Amino acid sequence: MRIDIVSLFPEFVEQCAGFGVTGRARERGLLDLHGWNPRDWAEGNYRKVDDRTFGGGPGMVMLVEPLRRCLAALRQADPLPPRVVYLSPQGRPLDQARVRELAALPRLALLCGRYEGVDERLVQAEVDEEISIGDYVLSGGELAAAVVVDAVARLQEGALNDAGSASQDSFEDGLLDCPHYSHPVEHAYGTVPEVLRSGNHAAIARWRRQQALGRTWQRRPDLLAGRVLSKADQALLDEWRREQGRDAPGDAV
Repeated sequence: MRIDIVSLFPEFVEQCAGFGVTGRARERGLLDLHGWNPRDWAEGNYRKVDDRTFGGGPGMVMLVEPLRRCLAALRQADPLPPRVVYLSPQGRPLDQARVRELAALPRLALLCGRYEGVDERLVQAEVDEEISIGDYVLSGGELAAAVVVDAVARLQEGALNDAGSASQDSFEDGLLDCPHYSHPVEHAYGTVPEVLRSGNHAAIARWRRQQALGRTWQRRPDLLAGRVLSKADQALLDEWRREQGRDAPGDAV
C-alpha cells in the first residue's frame, strides 16, 4: 500500500511511522510512505502557503494554489489513483470499520491542514472525503495522519507477527476487547482469573466474550445502541451484569 502525506511538516509523520508495527510494515515492503510539502509548490521569496480569511477573524487559511500544484504532482508520481482524505474536525469520525476499508486501498493520500484549515474550494475540488479522529482540535493534521497511517499499516497482511492478534482487537467485532493478563499469577495487585489458567479453551473463549460484552456495555454503551445481540451474547451479558451487581452503565460495583 502506498500512502502520500501532504503536510508542511511531512518529516513528522515520517518519524512517527518509523517505529513498531508501522516501521516493520515499511521494512517488509508492505507500506510505501511519501511526504509532500506544499511549500515546495508555493511562489515568491517567502514560499507563502497561507493568507488571512475572508470575512475577518483570527487565524490563517492554507491557500488553494500551492496545495493544488502539490496534489497534481502527487497524482502524477504513481499510476495508481489515490483516494484523497483531508484530516479535519468536520470529517466523518474514524472507526475500525473505516480503517479496514482504507487499509484495503492500493493508494491513499492524506492532506494535513494547518492554521484555520484549508480553503474550502480546494476541499470541494480535490478531496474525496474528510475524516476526524475525535471531537477535539489539534494544531494540525499531522498527528491525525500518523494515527491513520498506524491504523491501516497494522492491517496490511504480514505486518503483524501474529495475524490473529488483529482480529481480536477492540472494535473488530464492534465490541471493546476483554482484559488480558500475564505473569506472575499472584501479585499484590491481584490474581490472574482461574479460568485463564484452566486450559479449557471453550471456557476461556466464553469468559473473554462475556468480558468484552460487559466492558462494552459498561464503558461504551453507544457501541451497543441499536445492536441486536444474539441470545447467547445477551445471556452472557445478563450474567455479567448480575455478577457485577450493575444495573446501568457507569454504576459502581
